[in-house]
Amino acid sequence: MSFHESWVEKQIREAQERGEFDNLPGAGKPLSGLDDPDPDWWVKKMMAREGLKMSDAMPPVMLLRREYASFSESLLDVRSEAGVREVLQDYNARVLDDRRRPALGKQPPIWARLVDVDEMVAQWQELRAELAAAAASSSTEATPEPDPPRRRRWWRWRRR
Repeated sequence: MSFHESWVEKQIREAQERGEFDNLPGAGKPLSGLDDPDPDWWVKKMMAREGLKMSDAMPPVMLLRREYASFSESLLDVRSEAGVREVLQDYNARVLDDRRRPALGKQPPIWARLVDVDEMVAQWQELRAELAAAAASSSTEATPEPDPPRRRRWWRWRRR
């Protein structure tokens, strides 16, 4: 051990001599992500490794706002009016629960909108009717009319 070699450097040198750093995964390969200037690279890698989505880390009010914005498409998958009402009432209950949470910091809290259930059900019914009409018109256009029966030629009648 030289005079300038610290205890840590000595441990590393001895481990190298024993071969403890040989055959490690990624040995001899360049480190990935060195050219990427993203300061949150480690968060993104961890979330990808754990199978998480970035939306899982969003505040609940932002998730509620995103859900509100996508109601026109997402409600089309619901088959019955009672199901639509149930989805919208559940959304309103979650919005009210979020509003009851205490505000953090000096900024005023961000709120998500409540949904007028009857108005949204009426919109849902209109959209369903439009889609049904479009599907009916496309199905009638898609099925061609059968060809009229072919006329028999007069000379076939004479041969019989």
